[in-house]
Amino acid sequence: MYLVCGEALFDFFSEDDASGLASKVNFKAIAGGSPFNVAVGLCRLGVDAALFAGLSTDYLGRRLQQVLQDEGVRPDYLVDFAAPTTLAMVAVGANGSPHYSFRGEGCADRQLKLEHLPELGPEVRGLHIGSFSLVVQPVADTLLALVQRESGKRLISLDPNVRLNPEPNIELWRSRIATLVELADLIKVSDEDLNLLYPEQDPQRVIESWLEHRCQLVFLTRGGQGATVFSRAHGTWSVPACSVKIADTVGAGDTFQAALITWLTEQQLDSVAGVQRLSREQIDAMLRFAVSAAALTCSKTGPDLPYRRQLS
Repeated sequence: MYLVCGEALFDFFSEDDASGLASKVNFKAIAGGSPFNVAVGLCRLGVDAALFAGLSTDYLGRRLQQVLQDEGVRPDYLVDFAAPTTLAMVAVGANGSPHYSFRGEGCADRQLKLEHLPELGPEVRGLHIGSFSLVVQPVADTLLALVQRESGKRLISLDPNVRLNPEPNIELWRSRIATLVELADLIKVSDEDLNLLYPEQDPQRVIESWLEHRCQLVFLTRGGQGATVFSRAHGTWSVPACSVKIADTVGAGDTFQAALITWLTEQQLDSVAGVQRLSREQIDAMLRFAVSAAALTCSKTGPDLPYRRQLS
């Protein structure tokens, strides 16, 4: 079982209104949040998964709980809070890339504290962390403590998934990511994230510095340009993106992440030792599987992650 840690929220997508009135804005709300999406994506791909998150007891929080139940995500690590649900207002650019504006101060998904840290049994094979739960308090320090406790014992995967709207202090992001990359076994990062974090630095040099710690693999996603893997043992290479008609790219990175974990799980390599002994051919197969999964998500509107039967 894989434990995904972090935020759960609702994405609000604006829609055109036939009346044309400036005073009227229509929205379509879709359950999301990067960790939420990864947990759902894992279950859709056939991996037993749970979400460690704070959920609101309000109407939207109960809807999030229902979605998780319907998708088969284990509820064991959910914590209820009498605080609002985070809202992310999403505008989609011409190339399908999303732009976010968050309403999250004081919301339920930020309220996890050290006292809420769960004890993990042997059934938990690994942990995944990412997005703004890494830097907003008190959840950020709670997740850091969890990863510090479990690093080396279970597979740790990290996706920075930088969102400057909920936390605009890029130095805070850099500091926390620098700490976490020393604890992770596998990292997925987008070229956009690297540009935000280290705009003056060569991405390859940044990634190679991450591999100087315990990390074995870093996957760099580059949108329509495909993806590149950096392996401590086997070097660096790239694969092209799959050709699809893009609706938007919302959830594509989360799909990529879920697919990486799924591939490892299916090969019974979802452990610290398993990742360390991967061959070049296995890493390439893992990379191509993740690229093809992400392409399916790009062909649909919103974070509609694929099912295992849709992938070869």
